[in-house]
Parts: sequence; C-alpha cells; structure tokens
Amino acid sequence: MRFASLTLYPLFVLAAADWPEWRGEGRQGVWTETGIIERIPTAGLKTTWRVPVRAGYSGPSIANGRIFVLDHERIAGSRVKERILSLDERTGRTLWTRQWESDYRGLDYANGPRATPTADSDRVYVLGAMGALKCLNTADGSEVWSADFVRDFETGVPAWGMSSAPLIAGNKLIAVAGGKGNAKVVAFDKLTGKVAWRSLSSDDSEPGYSQPVLIRHGRPQVIVWHATALASLDPETGELLWSQPFRVTMNTPMATPSWNAPHLLVSGFFDGARMMRLEASGKVHLAWTGRSSSEIKSDTLHSLMSQPVIDGDFIYGICSYGQLRCLRRSTGERVWETQAVTVEKARNASAWMIRNGQRVLILNDRGELIFARLSPDGYVEIGRTKVIEPTSPPGARRELGAVVWSHPAFANGHMVVRNDRELIRVSLSERDYR
Repeated sequence: MRFASLTLYPLFVLAAADWPEWRGEGRQGVWTETGIIERIPTAGLKTTWRVPVRAGYSGPSIANGRIFVLDHERIAGSRVKERILSLDERTGRTLWTRQWESDYRGLDYANGPRATPTADSDRVYVLGAMGALKCLNTADGSEVWSADFVRDFETGVPAWGMSSAPLIAGNKLIAVAGGKGNAKVVAFDKLTGKVAWRSLSSDDSEPGYSQPVLIRHGRPQVIVWHATALASLDPETGELLWSQPFRVTMNTPMATPSWNAPHLLVSGFFDGARMMRLEASGKVHLAWTGRSSSEIKSDTLHSLMSQPVIDGDFIYGICSYGQLRCLRRSTGERVWETQAVTVEKARNASAWMIRNGQRVLILNDRGELIFARLSPDGYVEIGRTKVIEPTSPPGARRELGAVVWSHPAFANGHMVVRNDRELIRVSLSERDYR
C-alpha cells in the first residue's frame, strides 16, 4: 500500500504516539508508530491489563500517560448516570472518575455514551448521549466549563443520540450541536466555554452521527457531514465555505469523511458514496457519485460506521453487509470484494480499519484483530486473533448474538479496546515478543 499521498497532516515517523481523539490525531485512522510486530504470534497477544467498565459505545482516547473513556449505568427507567474514567495508561489504575445524570428517554440503542473523549493539553472534552458537553481538568476531573445542547441551543436529540466527538481547531472547540436556528454547529472558546460562533441551520435536517474533521487544503476547513449536505466551514468564523447537497436516508450520515488530497469521500449505509475534488483555490467539484439507494443492491460503497481508506488510485471500505470492497478512486468502479474480514454477511456487520505502515490493522465487530495488506490485486490476510468478547446488542440477527462497536485506540505500542464489561490493553510492540 502507498500512504505517501496523505496530506491531512505531516506523516513523519514517531517512535511512539498518543491517540488523543476519535481515530487518532487528525481523525483519519493512521497509526504512525514503528517497532510494531509484523505478524500475530501463534500464542496470541499479551494482555497488559484488564479493567472493569460499564456499558457504552465510546471508544478510548490516550494522551500524556492517561486513558479516557465514557460509560454509563442505569438508575431507574430511562434515568442513567454517565461517567468518564481516567486511567493510568501503563497500569490501568483508576486515577479519577466523574459522573452526571442523564435521561435516555426516547433514545434508541440506549447502551451508553457514543462520543470518544477529545484530549487537549491539560483538558479533556466529553459529550454525553443526550448532549451534555463538559470540559474537565485532566489532573483531577474537576469541571472547567460545561454546556448542554438541549438547554442552551434547543437541540432535538436524534434517535441514536449525540455521537459527534468535539473537535479542536486552534483555540476553539467545535461541536455538532444540532441546535435550533443557526446552531447545528457551534464553536466554543476551548478554555472558557464562551460561544465563539454558530453555523448552519437545523430547520431542514438533523445533525446526523458523523464526526467533523479538520483539513488543510488551500485554507483550513472543518468538514461536517449532516443529514442534508456535506459542508465546509471556516474554523475561525463558522463561515460556510461550500456545501454539496446530499439528502441521507433516515438522517444517518455516520462514517467519518475520508480525506486524501485533493479528494474527500463520504459513504452512507443506504445512499452509497460521493467523491468530491477540492482545489486549493477553494473550488469544489463532484468527482462521482453512487447511484444506488439500496443497502442490498449496493453499487459503490455503502458504509455503516467504518471510515473508508483512500490509498493511491484505490479506495478500500466496509460495505452495508460487511463486505470489504476495493473501488477505483477515479470512478468508484468496483474492483473486488471479500467477506473475509467480517465473516458473516449480515446487516450492519462492520469493522474498524487503521493504517500502520504498509498494512492495515482491522478490528471487526466479532472482537478479532486482523493484520492485512490491501491492494488492487486483492485482500491478503497476514493473521488474526480474538482480543475481546462482543457484548453489545447488535440490533439485527447476528451469529454471535452481540457485537463490538467501540473504536479501539492505538498508542505507545499497544491497542486499547473495550466492550460493555471491560477495557483492556494489548501489546503490539516487538520488544514484548522477543
């Protein structure tokens, strides 16, 4: 695989690296560390530690020797306590916890918070499933400032909850708030919580569940994929730079936009993929679009949660029934597909793909970690091993009766992954297998 064309941020090699936000720094699922094992040992991977946690979909983030993850517990009826845990990265020891009450009334898949914590220096930003946003001190969990989307912006929480992890852009924290008026996206001063700007109307659509990303191409842009369009905002002012209409069935934009200059790709479960070509001058063109609106009779790539990989002249992504597909970057034409990654051809079958050097590391929703190489010639599996039990309700008939839907974190030679019972740290460092 060729990753030299990545331009989201400089792709320099680090001996070790943190994972401070959703899909790592830059949100494009690139793990830059070296010294990682080439193959999975026959005896499996070494688990550094296991820590009990409660249920939740939030993936962990890792920064400055600390791990942050969200979970929840039921109080009575729809009332719950959401919680953030801060753990020592090396030992798994709990450093502090903080919790707050919420009401999950009307929430589908009411199994806990969705958004991955965003760590930034001595602060961590967390978002609850019903729109509680908090800035906490990483040293002790004390609250620096907070906001509530429903109270402050009259947000109508969508059926599957608030899922978009807040994004750092300079001195601002940018959140997909889904508020009334022009408050679909809201920027806060990241230190004080003061509202810096509001942008995009919520009058004609829901916010969706996709993650905002920050790209730099000619100028910095915050890319927001919501239920009626793919939009670009100026991170300093909230000004709409451009918008491409894209009405998404059931208000379900979920997968994170994929960026590899000059192309920006989004892919949805029902409505397939759209590829945009961005010019440094600011002009934007629709390069190609899928034509199918069927999850079954799909044409290009119909992703559920998994972000596609754009590599050289090709695209690799997980489709609506778990098929790993290869497409031509220039046209969206399908080159090949395989069911090998997810095993079961089932609705909502999914997997997370992370790039590390010339390969991909894949955690499928069966709790298996896979090392693989992807090319236009096909899928080559280097190895796989079971790392964690699936425990979350799948919402559709599944062979194992449960799934792993939380995104893992990769940092400092290890993978950190959770289910609804435990958070575990597994070594992928060469030095631990000599």
